[in-house]
Amino acid sequence: MKRIWGAVGAAMLLTALPGAANANEACAVARPDDGDLKAFAGRYFAVADHAAIDALIACLGDPDPAVRDDFAFALWTQGLRGKHLKPDGLRYAMQRLTAILAAPDDPAGFRRPFAVLALSEVARADRVEPFLTEAELHALAATGATYLRGVTDYRGFVEGQGWRHGVAHGADLLMQLALNPRLARADADLMLGAIAAQVAPAGSHPYVHGEARRLARPLLFLAKRTDIDDAAWAAWFQTLHPSDAARWKAPYASAAGLAAVHNSTAFADAVYVAASESQDPQVRRLAPLAAGLLKALP
Repeated sequence: MKRIWGAVGAAMLLTALPGAANANEACAVARPDDGDLKAFAGRYFAVADHAAIDALIACLGDPDPAVRDDFAFALWTQGLRGKHLKPDGLRYAMQRLTAILAAPDDPAGFRRPFAVLALSEVARADRVEPFLTEAELHALAATGATYLRGVTDYRGFVEGQGWRHGVAHGADLLMQLALNPRLARADADLMLGAIAAQVAPAGSHPYVHGEARRLARPLLFLAKRTDIDDAAWAAWFQTLHPSDAARWKAPYASAAGLAAVHNSTAFADAVYVAASESQDPQVRRLAPLAAGLLKALP
């Protein structure tokens, strides 16, 4: 009986909210009539229970980019950055989004990339006003690292479909975590391993949607840490150098080799430029290492 009344209450909440849509539509939360997402976020999240959070999360996987990106994620960002979702709601959202990342993606491939992007806003909320326990923060770092390392769908923007951008969105979560002063060295190491795995992934996909810069961002913030010494950074960059893998033996004679050179170059360029221009001596340490990677590439 409790579950029945819970379901009824959730339906009443969604129907009562301005701009609510029918539950049988792809996204059960519609745009407000006046188009003011900032004001709508205050109204929506102020009374949002778990069902309302689930409804908005479902919209993040909508195949329509106008719903998924322009509305659902924009509303999510307004809600979290406006601090309208309280810690209990944030924690519930984190659990639901984490479950999506642990499951197979939908056939269209939108649900998981936008779930990890939504998680980046949860991580930002904790960075601004900590609410996660140490164990929860470590678990979130592990979730982010596992997701980024496991991305195999490299579609970025597709005309008529919008963005998937799994690598970039995964890097956005890692960036928010890298900025968090409570992040442990073990968490940082997990994240560095995930970044390295996607700098020049196996296969023949050349990054063309800014993925290299997005991967560089968490790295540059991790460089501010004083517990990662020069030797550790040198060893990490060495893992990006050409190896005895087949694609490096004749890199200009295969699509996989060309992609490896292209992606590695783009990443090294992004790190070198940002590190060279930084006023932080910790970050500047990365510039010569990025230059060394560029010199090592064929």
